[in-house]
Amino acid sequence: MSGKDGTPGTSGNPLRRELPDEVAAQAPAEGAEPGTPVAAAERGGPPALTGRQRLVKGLWPPRVSRAQLIVALLLFGLGFGLAVQVASTSDDDGALRGARQEDLVRILDELDDRTQRLEEEKQGLEDQRTELENSSDQAEEARKQTAEKEKQLGILAGTVAAQGPGITLTIDDEKGTVEADKLLDAIQELRAAGAEAIQVNGVRIVAGTYLTDESGGVAVDGNKISAPYRFKVIGKPQDLEPALNIPGGVVQTLEKEQATVTVDRIDKIVVDALRPAKQPDYARSSSQ
Repeated sequence: MSGKDGTPGTSGNPLRRELPDEVAAQAPAEGAEPGTPVAAAERGGPPALTGRQRLVKGLWPPRVSRAQLIVALLLFGLGFGLAVQVASTSDDDGALRGARQEDLVRILDELDDRTQRLEEEKQGLEDQRTELENSSDQAEEARKQTAEKEKQLGILAGTVAAQGPGITLTIDDEKGTVEADKLLDAIQELRAAGAEAIQVNGVRIVAGTYLTDESGGVAVDGNKISAPYRFKVIGKPQDLEPALNIPGGVVQTLEKEQATVTVDRIDKIVVDALRPAKQPDYARSSSQ
């Protein structure tokens, strides 16, 4: 069915719709290259963005969620901690990098000796446990081990005299530059190397020993001593002497203070300076 003007009508068929008038295509401006976005004034809308502009717009300003910010902070903290650890390790290894080959070999030997000593102590404890488990008279065996342990603790506590192989360490400080902290470093190094009994100028060194600077010398547990400082040390000489002579160790540090240091190995050393046994004021044995 047609209208009066000859165009198809819509009343006869509800499915048909009139198409909108065709919009004439706008020709690109003179001189514009094919594919160039049409200006806003010519197109009647916002200008089209190029691919680079869309990329920049997607990246900036950054859109960071709270979870992403927390992860970034954690990663920063982890990286900072690793950097500090690497720097600290590098500082600790600086002294070894400049050491001679024979010094490095001596340090490795010392570490091997310490490992062997710990293995021997472990084996000794295991043997004691086996003896207690297999002894026909466990009570008697326990009393023997208790008496032996009492002697060992007396040596460590300084209440009984001790003798055995070891070394002597003499520090001659004519200029008075050696202070208490340097002597304390020597004591700690000797203990780490396996020293079992130490005596300095007639004063027994125990677990609670403290050193302070005094006019004209050093005080050990309140007892003033003066140079030359003579150490009598019981332990394995093959471990004690190298521990003092490692690069950057006790001997080199004292020599930088213009002190004269002498270390001698002795087959038999007697440590006879004693400490009085103190009765604790409050602690009591919990055994019945």
